[in-house]
Amino acid sequence: MEDSNTVNPFDDSAGFPYGTTPELDSAAVLTVDRNATLTLGTDALIVLDDGLRHRRVAGNCCGLLPQFSKTTRAIPFYNILWAELDEFAVTVRYAQPNGKAGCKVGYINYTVTDKSLHAHAKLWVDGLMDRAYPSNIKRRKRIRVLVNPFGGQGQAWSFWTREAEPVLAAARCEVDVEKTGYRGHATDIAEKLDPESVDVVACASGDGLPHEVFNGLAKQKNARRALRKVAVAQIPCGSGNGMSLNLNGTNSPSLAAVAIVKGIRSPMDLIAITQGHKKYYSFMSQAVGIIAESDLGTESLRWMGSFRFTWGFLVRLLGQTIYPAEISLVADNADKRSIRSNYRHAVEEQQAMAAKHIPPFPTDDSSALLEDGETDVPSLRYGTINDKLPPTFETRDNPTLGNFYVGKMCWMSPDAPFFPTSLPADGKMDLVNISGTVPRSTAVAMLTSVEKGTLMNFPEVDYRKVVAYRISPRVHQSSHGLRSRVLRFLGGAEKQTEGLISIDGEKVPFEPFQAEVVPSLATVLSRRGAIYEYDMPKSP
Repeated sequence: MEDSNTVNPFDDSAGFPYGTTPELDSAAVLTVDRNATLTLGTDALIVLDDGLRHRRVAGNCCGLLPQFSKTTRAIPFYNILWAELDEFAVTVRYAQPNGKAGCKVGYINYTVTDKSLHAHAKLWVDGLMDRAYPSNIKRRKRIRVLVNPFGGQGQAWSFWTREAEPVLAAARCEVDVEKTGYRGHATDIAEKLDPESVDVVACASGDGLPHEVFNGLAKQKNARRALRKVAVAQIPCGSGNGMSLNLNGTNSPSLAAVAIVKGIRSPMDLIAITQGHKKYYSFMSQAVGIIAESDLGTESLRWMGSFRFTWGFLVRLLGQTIYPAEISLVADNADKRSIRSNYRHAVEEQQAMAAKHIPPFPTDDSSALLEDGETDVPSLRYGTINDKLPPTFETRDNPTLGNFYVGKMCWMSPDAPFFPTSLPADGKMDLVNISGTVPRSTAVAMLTSVEKGTLMNFPEVDYRKVVAYRISPRVHQSSHGLRSRVLRFLGGAEKQTEGLISIDGEKVPFEPFQAEVVPSLATVLSRRGAIYEYDMPKSP
């Protein structure tokens, strides 16, 4: 998920030969004790300390072998959590790489021995903080943390306290923590939340709690203002951590905590779902067919771990299982080449904005963007599932449907960038429609292409940008035959009596539903603002 052409923001390496530093303005250099200097470089804090030469390298036979560390250390500004000057003591806390699993809070501490440099030292610390927190990033965020104690096989609370909490504390964030106690608890909390009291609701969970929080904020009397004022974020502590993968580029709780500290307030579309007499919002995906069945229909195979999804997918794929449905949609773009081109243009625009630290919201007080009296969520342009279908919808019967999958994010799991051209706030959904009768060899090739982000390249894959759709699924007439029963048994769904629909990974009734994009309704924190943490492979 990292761009191969960029520097890893968590690299903590010496960027300069021993005894040398780049030529910089003297105001960027602070001389401290131990004959050390702290320099504000282009992208990093550069620590030049001869004392480091005499420190044994950790992990080198318990430090017994005479191998020494380098004298120069570069700490990217992105990693800097806080810096302060107390009398003449300079302390810098930062996110220190901790193997591949994440990071821990490290610190450096020096004393300004030349008392005449006190004013310079204060200006230097202020300069470091300005580089660590550019104008588009808020310092000392007020964060309401909701922890699902059942998430991550019961380890969510441990993940939070051990990995994420120290990072937020080091960044001087104001944190209020609460455990959720039942399904829908986060919705109730968000509905009663005072939007003026917090900047962020961070969900230490899987994707279930963010879904609840978005819907709780949408239930407030001044729903639009609540969704604009309060940014929703995820500290990945569950089995599905799609939100953090897309916005933070990681499923590590500690790295996600850093991404929240340094997160840019960004708008994100939500998908209004109407089914029966219910209306709610989806932020990630909706699935009918093989994806929904492989996820929700393999509960009896949990003993397989994460492989249960792959196994369920293969059984249904090779069995050429079909899920007939009638699909009506309002398409924005069905030309794959044009879709890719538009995506690349959005990436270029984002890179230009990032270089100038221009935030997606033009002001930190994002509520100012609302019109006077504009507090409720906008009405639906295309009505609900109970309304007559507008003439703008194109309707087609799909008796051999294999997979109907719609996403508002790119990554559906750490190895599945299913929607490579998805954008947070383009006012569109990415739709994948595949027949269940494609040759098995082609189906297997499609499966292996998902990880590479090239699924949309297959001519058998209908990949579109849509703004609204209605789907009416129906149970296949032969679903009670011997072949179907055997496939359900092998796929872990022998007790399943009806079809499955998945919305944001949660099961909903097997009934028709309608979906519509509500542009820029929600607010999130992200590393790159207008795009997700994904780089689409070069292709035609």
